[in-house]
Amino acid sequence: MSPLQISAYTATCAVGVGKEALADALAQSRSGLRANDFGDAPLPTWIGRVEGVEDVRLPEPLAQWDCRNNRLAWMGLQADGFVEAVAAAREKYGASRIALVLGTSTASIGETELAYTRLDAQGMFPPEQRRAAVHTPHSLAMFAQQLLGISGPSETISTACSSSAKVFASAERLIRLGLADAAVVGGADTLCGSVLFGFNSLELVSSEPCRPFDAARKGISLGEAAGFALVERVQTGTDAAPLHLLGYGEASDAHHMSTPHPEGLGAERALDEALARAGLAPEAIDYINMHGTASQKNDEVEGALVARRFPARTHASSTKGFMGHTLGAAGIVEAVISLLAIERGLMPGTVNTHTLDEGFGPQIRLEPARGEVRYALSNSFGFGGNNCSLVFGKAA
Repeated sequence: MSPLQISAYTATCAVGVGKEALADALAQSRSGLRANDFGDAPLPTWIGRVEGVEDVRLPEPLAQWDCRNNRLAWMGLQADGFVEAVAAAREKYGASRIALVLGTSTASIGETELAYTRLDAQGMFPPEQRRAAVHTPHSLAMFAQQLLGISGPSETISTACSSSAKVFASAERLIRLGLADAAVVGGADTLCGSVLFGFNSLELVSSEPCRPFDAARKGISLGEAAGFALVERVQTGTDAAPLHLLGYGEASDAHHMSTPHPEGLGAERALDEALARAGLAPEAIDYINMHGTASQKNDEVEGALVARRFPARTHASSTKGFMGHTLGAAGIVEAVISLLAIERGLMPGTVNTHTLDEGFGPQIRLEPARGEVRYALSNSFGFGGNNCSLVFGKAA
């Protein structure tokens, strides 16, 4: 495929707001996980909660969209000059030529949960919660479109944990087909009762900080995050950006609602497609951001896949131990980490993990490392076999 440049990018998660906070945590192997304090009866688990979400007050023109998910999106969009970068693109291309593709798995369901706890005598939402658009999966995209002042094609992608990775694939198609000149991609997901108790009912939640690929791993730690990127055709001269999206691969193996294919067939197909579109062999990849949730099956399948497909020198890690599994926002946050690895030569380690499972190869590293990262691969493997791999690289 023809590369797309990443003109701006940002992420906000449990380790802080924006790229600098994230890069510092990755360099210091500092986890943002904490004992669960979410809800009236917190589950005995650990979470990646973003500080300050409750304190956000949306400006009056956007007040109709108020909910926890959109507040977190607001925080994320204000970081790293991202809103200003989109404004410059809007001036360059026109508002109708900038697409918006966002991923989320819960959207504003936390607000809907709250509304159901306040039903009146007739069983209706209270007046302040009768905001139909807020209680829909497209709430995040409608909010972001108004905030950014763009009016091109708008999509919400909800494919579980791969949601905000697949946004890059959709954006590439929109731009290649001439439906847009640039696209804002990303996603946001926040903690809520449905998420915490839902994953707990599947017996996937750990009672301690998650330990990806550890021999004694006990499950996932849930988190929340918002991340965004501005992608456009590769420019020349002063408008050229040094970071590019080189390839993507998607596959749906549909093996099971919540368990990956035992041989990782869908995951491997997505990986192969991403490398093929980028025109690269596995040996070219310097860093892999693995999906690495710390669940028994996910780590078993992905660990085996990386071990058989990549040379021992490849530096691979899971960053779930820094901010938790941020659900529909996981893909964009880990894409941002991959971009930081290329931009800064920083390959993160795998925090909280002590002893790697014997079934995994030497590619998985516990400690961070420095060195040139020419190409990075980011894996996002979701429920239902919704798999996506992304390849990022430096401009030629």
